[in-house]
Amino acid sequence: MLGLDNDPLDREQAIVALWQYSLGGKKCIDNIMQFQGCINLTVNLLQSESSSACEAAAGLLRSISSVNVYRDVVAESGAIEEITGLLSQPSLTPEVMEQSLCILWNLSVDEKLRVKIANPDILPLLIKSLEDEDLRVKEAAGGVLANLTLTHSNHKIMVEAGVVPKLADFLKSAVEEESKVIRKEARNALVELSKNEYYRILVTEEGLVPVPLVGIAAYRSFTPSLLSWPSLPDGSKIERTSKGPSRFGASELLLGLNIDDKNANLEEAKINAIIGRSKQQFLARSGAIEVEDTKLPQNELSKNRKFTLLPWMDGVARLVLILELEDESAICRAAESIADASINEHLRNSFKEAGAVKNLIQLLDHNNDAIRFAAVGALERLSIRCCHYLPCFESVSASQITLETNIFVLWQCCRSTNAVCQTIEAEGVMAPLLKILKNSETSDGMMEKTLNLLARILDPNRKKKSKFYDGPVNGFKKEVDALRGDDNPTESTRKVYEMPDSKTNTRQDVLAFDVVARLVDMLKHPSLELQRKVASVLEFVVISESIMDTIISANIESSLLAIFQQVELNELESDAESQQTEIHAIQVEEVGLAISAASRLLTKLLDLEQFRRAINSAHFTKLLHKILKSNIPLRYKDWVAACLVKIDSLYGPISILEFENPIDMEVTLYEKIPRLIEQIRSAFSLEAQEAAVVELNRIISEGMVDATRTVASEGGIFPLVELIEGGSEKAVEAALSILYNLSMDSENHAAIIAAGAVPALRRIILSERSQWKRALHLLRNLPT
Repeated sequence: MLGLDNDPLDREQAIVALWQYSLGGKKCIDNIMQFQGCINLTVNLLQSESSSACEAAAGLLRSISSVNVYRDVVAESGAIEEITGLLSQPSLTPEVMEQSLCILWNLSVDEKLRVKIANPDILPLLIKSLEDEDLRVKEAAGGVLANLTLTHSNHKIMVEAGVVPKLADFLKSAVEEESKVIRKEARNALVELSKNEYYRILVTEEGLVPVPLVGIAAYRSFTPSLLSWPSLPDGSKIERTSKGPSRFGASELLLGLNIDDKNANLEEAKINAIIGRSKQQFLARSGAIEVEDTKLPQNELSKNRKFTLLPWMDGVARLVLILELEDESAICRAAESIADASINEHLRNSFKEAGAVKNLIQLLDHNNDAIRFAAVGALERLSIRCCHYLPCFESVSASQITLETNIFVLWQCCRSTNAVCQTIEAEGVMAPLLKILKNSETSDGMMEKTLNLLARILDPNRKKKSKFYDGPVNGFKKEVDALRGDDNPTESTRKVYEMPDSKTNTRQDVLAFDVVARLVDMLKHPSLELQRKVASVLEFVVISESIMDTIISANIESSLLAIFQQVELNELESDAESQQTEIHAIQVEEVGLAISAASRLLTKLLDLEQFRRAINSAHFTKLLHKILKSNIPLRYKDWVAACLVKIDSLYGPISILEFENPIDMEVTLYEKIPRLIEQIRSAFSLEAQEAAVVELNRIISEGMVDATRTVASEGGIFPLVELIEGGSEKAVEAALSILYNLSMDSENHAAIIAAGAVPALRRIILSERSQWKRALHLLRNLPT
């Protein structure tokens, strides 16, 4: 009856009967599959104009594809292509759409079929189906996408198709009983995508925080006192109204959930921290935390689902709660998750308000190396200064944003960043940091993160910024506070900046001799990355003559010379064929970063009279000359040139050098001219190009030895020829003058001609532009 030559009504009745029969189980499906050609005839009915026949055909294919041995047969019959066309129809009924998507759901269980389904034609249809009004359609689409993520090669095309924000919306919405399936499938899909560190950032940007699954047993060690009562993040107590505590903290939970009362006069971040903490503590006390995940077999849980995704408010609170457990593995994973989740200012501030900073600092004294490393990493990420301002705009509606409000919102975000760093210092982080620093057995990875955090705390510019961020900004603060409904906002944030003297005094400990000696000694560390970071920390420490005795006693001169001498060693190694390899390029970059940081430190040390008297300036001058001529990237030579100029101004020209004025000449040839050529080549504005070429022409016109040779060797001919065609009048005149000087050396003729100078010069001459005489003189010099 399914035959193509039968009446359409007979075919419809037949397919409906077969669909109903197939629901009887595998034995019924086996009976159907005994008839050859039934799959092809069924796939043909997907094109039927009758929605009933189309639904029955899709339903039968769904039943058949649910049996493992028949999936390949269904896929080879062209069912995937037919379903693609079917889903593209705008008038498709929800029933047909559901059955069609369920076929893909069944087929996507097979790994080799996932790549075939995850194509640019089907993915947009699946994502669009997530917005369908019919819940079953959304669930089926989510199931297909969840299966597709099990194949890692599909991740890129899925992310580019925009699947992350659509799936994240299901997890951020209010919990509803009817949406459990789609929430589960969305979570499964996003968890698979989050196993890639780059896609995990995209998921976190959507407001979902990866939280490790540590098992219910780990939460049994969480035993808060039954007499405890919720408090504000800054330690202030909330007025207690009930007479006694509840067994599982229900009264505390109710108080936490209702803390957003307008009379509380709290910032939104503090309110969210209290609500999230109350919910997670109640779940932990009542044993309802991670209940759904325990239904999985333990081996499957540990192998496939090491973490879950929670909305940011719950996720932040859960991670802070795990830090208070006794399970060392759980604590370590939570600290690592905090580091991974600290990708923007909104989340960093949320962790601060939730109390993560204090717990992490306490873990720095833990006897487990892995926990200490994870805690340092989390604090280092929390202290990052970021220009990610977007979360700040979410609190102000578009209609309320004015130019003044924009400025204030940016200021507010910067103030929040500074507040996190100040909170880390206020909680007493300096003592354990210095303990890690002085330990010679500390690993390079932990030392690197420690130095990063130490540099941000010691940065003298941070105190200046805090005074600006904590003060009024031309009335903008009052205006936006009114928009946000905050009557007395400064009162709630004032405590962040009022650090106890007992804790801030530990900042002086970094000036102790053993700490400074350790830092100076680490400048000789073989790791270039550590050299650079140590130099940055010392730059913040060297602020007065009072520490000079300590610095000089630690022999900082030899440490700086050791860094500068790396250029000589690097150039000796680069003589081999490895000079062109990627490894060598990375090595040159790292050497450049270390030398730039050391030059910046030396420049600052030269401000102090005691240091100037103690060093051998001639030795530093020779090394800095070699560095200026070396192959390290130009951008790292800025501080080398500045340091050379400063030495020249303080000590005068070094007589043992062969040049009459060596500093000016070397800086011009190896730093200034290359920088001007780069500016001509890459400047976006004509004004910047003009300023660079005019300055370069001035240098060439003064007749400095080897100046024209440097322009040619640095690849300056091609951008100069391009400039004579598209630059301003003043720039064209200067470029022609430089090219004329270059043309005096016949070795440059080939390069000038290859750059296309001849036709460009002829156009200038024939158009009789104001520079035609200069162009004619240059053209006569060329062999044309």
